Amino acid sequence: MEHGTASLLHDFAPLLGAALVFVLIFRKLGLGATLGYLVAGSVVGPQVLGLVGNAESKLAIAELGITLLLFLVGLELSPSRLWQMKRDIFGLGLLQVVLCGVAITGVVWLATHFSWAAAIALGLPLALSSTAQVLPMLQSAGRMKTPFGERAFAILLFQDLSIVPLITIVAALSRNPADAGGPPGWQLALWTVGAVVGLILAGRFLLRPLFRLIGNMGEREMFVFAGLFTVIASAAVMQALGLSTALGAFIAGVMLADSPYRHELEADVEPFRSILLGLFFLAVGMMLDLGAIVERPVFVIGMALALIATKGLVIFGLGRLFGMPWRGALALGLLLSQGGEFGFVLFAQAQNALLIAPEAASVFGAIVTLSMATTPFLMMATRKFRADPARKRGETPEGPRHDGASAVVAGYGRFGQTVAQMLLAQGISVTVIDRDVEMIEIADSFGMKVYYGDGTRIDLLRLAGAQDAALLLFCVDGDPFETDTIEAIHQAFPNAGIFVRAYDRRSVVKLAGAPVQGVFREVLDSAVTMARAAMVSVGVDDGEIDRTEDLYRKTDAKRLSQQSETGDLKQGRDMIFTHARVGATSDALQGDAE
Repeated sequence: MEHGTASLLHDFAPLLGAALVFVLIFRKLGLGATLGYLVAGSVVGPQVLGLVGNAESKLAIAELGITLLLFLVGLELSPSRLWQMKRDIFGLGLLQVVLCGVAITGVVWLATHFSWAAAIALGLPLALSSTAQVLPMLQSAGRMKTPFGERAFAILLFQDLSIVPLITIVAALSRNPADAGGPPGWQLALWTVGAVVGLILAGRFLLRPLFRLIGNMGEREMFVFAGLFTVIASAAVMQALGLSTALGAFIAGVMLADSPYRHELEADVEPFRSILLGLFFLAVGMMLDLGAIVERPVFVIGMALALIATKGLVIFGLGRLFGMPWRGALALGLLLSQGGEFGFVLFAQAQNALLIAPEAASVFGAIVTLSMATTPFLMMATRKFRADPARKRGETPEGPRHDGASAVVAGYGRFGQTVAQMLLAQGISVTVIDRDVEMIEIADSFGMKVYYGDGTRIDLLRLAGAQDAALLLFCVDGDPFETDTIEAIHQAFPNAGIFVRAYDRRSVVKLAGAPVQGVFREVLDSAVTMARAAMVSVGVDDGEIDRTEDLYRKTDAKRLSQQSETGDLKQGRDMIFTHARVGATSDALQGDAE
């Protein structure tokens, strides 16, 4: 055990250190984290410094990052939204896989003169793009929920669905007698349908009650465990059937996309996704066969360029066919022009099927890695060329817009309900977050969608769309805020106006100087309203009632200002209304006004 721990530390210390250095450098250069991970892995791997080995075992663990990524994407796509995307998934996605697969197979056959079986076993996997690279790029650019982002995702999703038929094709071409006893394609298809149906039923009848129970307990770490269990269990079911683990996690995410626990799950799973996805690209970089590149540089570089050009042109043409403007179609073609991580899996299967030699699998693995490395350069080099032309003054912008809510309301109790409903009455779209499971279920029975989670957490606010919201309204019970908490939220979302519900004047004083547009004591206006009604009932003149309310509000505001400046709640005691002081206070305020 001690030897295993020492070996683990020996491997991961230089690996993570190199990742930290290279990712920071490449981020600074605007080339993205993916390229930094690939370079870091290749530098510390067996091909260069030899500080870390056994890339295959690390890749097996890191592939869980892709699974987590697809789970998070599924959480953002409800079944109804997925159904609306069916034309792009089964139309655009199908055409992309088929046409790119045929075209690249032809390129491979012409360039290598391999047999048609070997060319197919290499060409079809190269039609698949890198989900692990493209989706984070879309998310970081804020384009995941735009029409462009959804079309890119539709293609990636169909590519993931196509793993089963591609495995079947390679198995059918196999020259290995051991593969003859494998399951036929129709059986794999039935297993896929059965697994999908099973995951849908499990999501509805097992997962939702489980998360409701955990929500009632209020144990955040149990959400982390339950979220990871959901991903790993769904992936394990698919793996046991020989199917795509990422597809299983995606379906589990879709089943929870309409649940009130969506944002909490996103916030809890996201850190694991980031770490494992980074480890995945580190392992891919370690597996890069630099010797194959040095031995045949013209072929490897030429094939990588041919792969990018072929896929880019085909996807550009399909984008235009599906009504995209030429700039968007070009961007889609360049974004999906690289080879993908599933290529490594299918190359290994083709090698086991005796269709290609180990050397060919290594060379084409290097081609995939090089093509992945070019994507950040391509997107950066063509940014100005792909950008929409400058609009004239007064002209409305064209193209995709973010569909996030204009306001995020944290807390849907008696206070937050009024705030949210008044905003909705004015046509202001609202995302609501609350931690009370019973309240969430009651709101749902009235047709109001409320998400489970702690609305004071920056990571959860970001997942709820706070970076694009104009308003952040904190209507949480109790006294949860300090000035530094509000300042951190303001730094994270500087474009949003922040409004805070305060429990009492102590809460208001505590938030003095915080970057908020308004702090509102929860009982002030209701107390004033009650006092007005009481005075009406005993026959006080309306003018006198108005004068009393105005006097009280001015006095209270002046006293609160003094308390906020000094931090002393005893400041302004002489202004508290009593029988003896009402007249003096009124005269003092009148003097201030003059």
